[in-house]
Amino acid sequence: MMKIKLSLREAIIVLIIILAIMGYGVIGLGLSPQVPVLLAITVTIFWAKFKGLSWDQINAGIKDGIDKGIIPIVIFILIGAMISTWIAAGTIPTMMVIGFKALNAQWFLPTVFLVCSLVGAAVGSCFTVVSTVGIAFFGIGVTMNFNPALVAGAIVFGGVFGDKLSPLSETNNLAAAVVDTDLFDHMKTILWSTIPAAVISTIAFAILSLGHNHANMTKIHTTVTALNSDFSISIIALIPIVLVFVCAGFKMAAIPTMLLNVFVSAIMMFFNNPGLTIAKMSDIILNGYVTKTSNHEVNLLLSRGGIVSMMPTVALIVLTLSLGGLLVNFGLISAVMAPLAHHLNSHAKLVTAAIASCIGVNIFVGEQFLSIILPGRSFKKTFNDGGLDNSALGRVLEDGGTVLNYLVPWGVGGVFIANTLGVPTIQYLPFVFLSLLCPVFSLISGFTGIGLHTSDYSKTGVEE
Repeated sequence: MMKIKLSLREAIIVLIIILAIMGYGVIGLGLSPQVPVLLAITVTIFWAKFKGLSWDQINAGIKDGIDKGIIPIVIFILIGAMISTWIAAGTIPTMMVIGFKALNAQWFLPTVFLVCSLVGAAVGSCFTVVSTVGIAFFGIGVTMNFNPALVAGAIVFGGVFGDKLSPLSETNNLAAAVVDTDLFDHMKTILWSTIPAAVISTIAFAILSLGHNHANMTKIHTTVTALNSDFSISIIALIPIVLVFVCAGFKMAAIPTMLLNVFVSAIMMFFNNPGLTIAKMSDIILNGYVTKTSNHEVNLLLSRGGIVSMMPTVALIVLTLSLGGLLVNFGLISAVMAPLAHHLNSHAKLVTAAIASCIGVNIFVGEQFLSIILPGRSFKKTFNDGGLDNSALGRVLEDGGTVLNYLVPWGVGGVFIANTLGVPTIQYLPFVFLSLLCPVFSLISGFTGIGLHTSDYSKTGVEE
């Protein structure tokens, strides 16, 4: 690690400049986040060069950051392939038709949450939930005249909640590894904040669904007709979903699960369309599926997916990880966190500071994994010295880091959901109640001691 000698004031100034660039670019000017993040990297690099670092050291910082994101990058590429093959195989259209026939408009939003939670718990990935069943529910909700931002909020809520309940979740496993605690102990601990937040969120969505009985049945009938005429709608089309649950049952990792799913979906495409060539199938996987029905709205909803569609998100991951690697290796993050850690003399202050740090990393870097890794490394010893168990820090990392990444406009999660569902992050943000409430319940735990696990590590006699 090639840390630069710098004062706390200088570190804060540099970080504020970086935040101002990204915030003004994305929120103020409405730019795609890749360009503001690229500008922030440029400013950081030339500042480091001014401070005396060599180009080799700067390149090493970028490489260290990107190394942490290779697996997520591959997963995002495969998600793009899954979206297009699930549409072409009739899986997502079949889910939409079943949903139209089975769902009650007044209970639509709670149903979205429940189904997305179950799928999320099975696959351990909010991103997979949003890009598969989420797309189907979004199409149903828009057709039923629900606010698109509200439907997106319910989908993300279910995906995040399911992710937190899954032992296959990458963020669950990462947080447990960072704080050095058992995975299932970690998962039990995060329920102290996740369950209350989920209960309140469910009630809120139930209230928002009440009175919504003005669904346009003519529009729904037209949509179902278009889906039936241009897609293979059948129970067989749901095989890819069953396959996801089977792979989850065998605890298969995300990448082989997705590869197998894409392969099976591609075979189903050939059965549905015997005239399909390998070249055309390859084009669908690469560039996405283009729907050509008589219904314009169906065409808009189901013309998506493909590896190429994930490239903006992959580019953002590479850029944010690069920025994160530079900030860590140059010592900017530790310069701000280290002085803070030494002045924390109560459990409430420890929890508050750690959550603030997680939120800060999400805002400055926009990368979900780094919002766990950086504060986890910085606060582990401080939590132990303060008499708090490792699992207490693990929950804070999830409540302040993982779940909030989906609400940052330039964050990897926020950009992915905005691109996949076509709803800007700022619009669906107010409706992702779970992500907004988890930090609140974590803070309540810190101040009251409820669900806050203590340990025998205490050296300083920190008070409750």
